Amino acid sequence: MTEKQKMLAGLAYSGRDAELVNDRQEAKVMCHRFNLADPRDSQARMAILAERVQFSGDAHMEPSFYCDYGYNIVLGANFYSNHNLTILDVCKVTIGENAFIGPNVMISAASHPIDPVERLHGEDGAPVWIGDNVWLGGNVAVLPGVRIGHNCVIGAGSVVTRDIPDNSVAVGNPCRVVREITPSEPSAAMASG
Repeated sequence: MTEKQKMLAGLAYSGRDAELVNDRQEAKVMCHRFNLADPRDSQARMAILAERVQFSGDAHMEPSFYCDYGYNIVLGANFYSNHNLTILDVCKVTIGENAFIGPNVMISAASHPIDPVERLHGEDGAPVWIGDNVWLGGNVAVLPGVRIGHNCVIGAGSVVTRDIPDNSVAVGNPCRVVREITPSEPSAAMASG
C-alpha cells in the first residue's frame, strides 16, 4: 500500500511521504487563495474550495478556512461555517445537511500514537461523521473517530471525544449529553422547499 492509501484507511502512515507533502501543499495554496479572495464575491470564493472540497452549491464558509487535504471533506446542502474553521482531513470528514459551525471550530480526523517512540515514525487517523441539522458552537473541538448524530447541538468550547447520539444537547470537556431534543414538525414551507 502507498502511504496515501494507508492514511485513507486509517492505518499508520508517514506524513513525510512526497505524495502527501505535495497534496498538503496544494491544499494550503487553495486555502490561501480562498482566505484572500474578495469577501464580497462568495461565489468566487466557494469556487476555489470546490477544487478540492465536495459540497452542494448552497454551502457557505466565512474566511479563514484551513484543511490538510480538502479531498476528504464532504459537506451537505445548506452548510454554513463562521470564521476560522480548521478541518484536519487525513481520513474522511462528512458533515450533513443544514449544519451550522460556529467560529474557531476544529474538526480533526488526525491522530498520533501515544507512545513517544512510535510518534516519531508515523501518524494515523479515523473518520469523523457529523449528521444533519447539527450546530457546533464556537471553539468546539471534534476529535478523530467521533460520530455526532442528527439534530445535535454541541455547546461552545466543548471537546467531543466520543460519539453523541441523535437529538442531543452536549457540552463540556469531555463533551457529555445534558439533555435530549424533541424536534418540532417542519413547517409546510420547509417541507416543500
